[in-house]
Amino acid sequence: MAAHFDRRLRKAAVTTTVAAVAVAALSASQAPDVTADGNGRQTTADNMPTSDTPSAESATGNSPYYTDLPPLNSPSPAPTTGTPTSLGATETGIPATVLDAYKKAEAELRRAKPGCNLPWQLLAAIGKVESGQARGGRVDANGTTIGRIIGPQLDGNGFALIKDTDNGVYDGNSSYDNAVGPMQFIPSTWAWAGRDGNGDGKEDPNNVYDAALAAGHYLCRYDWNLSDQADLNRAILSYNNSQDYLNTVLSWLEHYRKGTHEIPDGTGSLPVGRSDDTRAGASPSPGRTGASSQAPGASTPSPDPTPSKPPASGGPTGPGSPSTEPPTDPAPPTGTPTPTPTPTDTVHHLENAGTKGLTATAGDTFAEKISARAETEAGDAVGKVRIRFTVLGDTDATFTGGEKVAAVTTNASGVAVAPALVAGEQTGGFTVRATVIGRTVPVLDYKATVTERVADALTRTTETALTCTPGGEFADPVEVKATLKGAVADKVAVTATLVKSETDPAENDKGPYFKDADGKAVRTLTGRKTDAKGLLELPKLYADDAEGTYILRLTTPGGGKLDITLKVAEAAESTPDPSADPSPSAPSTEPSTEPEA
Repeated sequence: MAAHFDRRLRKAAVTTTVAAVAVAALSASQAPDVTADGNGRQTTADNMPTSDTPSAESATGNSPYYTDLPPLNSPSPAPTTGTPTSLGATETGIPATVLDAYKKAEAELRRAKPGCNLPWQLLAAIGKVESGQARGGRVDANGTTIGRIIGPQLDGNGFALIKDTDNGVYDGNSSYDNAVGPMQFIPSTWAWAGRDGNGDGKEDPNNVYDAALAAGHYLCRYDWNLSDQADLNRAILSYNNSQDYLNTVLSWLEHYRKGTHEIPDGTGSLPVGRSDDTRAGASPSPGRTGASSQAPGASTPSPDPTPSKPPASGGPTGPGSPSTEPPTDPAPPTGTPTPTPTPTDTVHHLENAGTKGLTATAGDTFAEKISARAETEAGDAVGKVRIRFTVLGDTDATFTGGEKVAAVTTNASGVAVAPALVAGEQTGGFTVRATVIGRTVPVLDYKATVTERVADALTRTTETALTCTPGGEFADPVEVKATLKGAVADKVAVTATLVKSETDPAENDKGPYFKDADGKAVRTLTGRKTDAKGLLELPKLYADDAEGTYILRLTTPGGGKLDITLKVAEAAESTPDPSADPSPSAPSTEPSTEPEA
């Protein structure tokens, strides 16, 4: 066994005994509950969705990533600022702006999706393997990378085949897609996952604040709880569907959890190995001196005697890019046979796969899931095609997890089933649109409707008589409880109207009234809803000078109705109690029996 790892060690060469020892040791010590094959290799299952892995497009399009693993020793954090000197401290340090972006993204996800339990160290681990923490923290004051980080074009030549989806806006390539930015989003994913993390009004995949927040939402999109190992694994695999990728990210996650510290922007180490670099004799880019995947006792690799050509003056570039210039469209080689069409190339149209009426009450989950079938012109099913489902229109309905977009891969029957739709509180109709990712075919629209919450009964919570003197105010408030089939009916709208009589529902023009914000009399209230316990307390009631008996009518969607009697009358005069206030006695006419003096 060689005494050290050559710096040119690549993922494809891990079949050697030394690589097997390193991968096995690192996986066992730093990635609990994760296994790999005996040689640390990907298996066929790594590239195919399993029952535990959602069939959705990955954030990166399964682009290449850096395979360097952290040192086996525990981190020894250096001071808050300054350049660390030891290997462990170097790998533990994260550039200041990049670290701030990760922590801000964690804080926002704690607020928006507290059940996800996203740790910022997970974002740091993914940022490490995707771009070496934005190329060692080469970002400006706003968090935007100095020079774009662009992965190789996904043209099917050793990579996935993803034809252009953004007209080259993000990646500069109008033929194929490339992964972009510090978190390596492909344009088709960024189109729906992008976020504005620094509040500048833009969603830029090249900005570390935007990219980190987008990655957080992406990892939390399926209501996963990332404190659960199984959900954590699923989320990471959804970012890049490879077992080796999962092991690598988990290793860095464990490393960062043991301790980390802030270092100045631009001083972070750059990784050496990359998952796709299998070229014999290939050498790493100059200056990439970060930790390599060393086995215990291995010496530091010696510099490559024949370094590759330095990058252009714009600075180091991202994975697979020789310079910061956007890639140009490659000229098709002459004499090359026409490539076999991909499944996506054969899709002619989408068909509704059986979805019927989509209706749900506000706050409920739609009983039926949306499904679409990809077909050829002849009507044959097309599997392994990515379908994007997008919620359109003025609605707060979302898919499970709170996202308005979901991407799902068709199964062997050509069918893609979207995640469950969850109705918001906003009622009315909206549209869910299905499109084929990477191919222009007619869209398929599904109409959905959200109906208001209902109650079939209203009852008062007390039996106190409601009385008032003319010109006064009622002492006791009106409180009611709404139910539906005997169960609490929460968030149900209640309309309260002072009606003319039990038989005349017209609004009364005299008698008791409510007050609006300006203190004016109103006799109809709308927009009031019951709370989580189905309870609603109405505002204070007042009375004008008209005496009489009046009716307050409460109604709800779903048939709930309650009439409450209100009485306005002068207070009854009190009658003196003779025993309490006796009248003076009349003079006695009886002769006195007392003797005279």
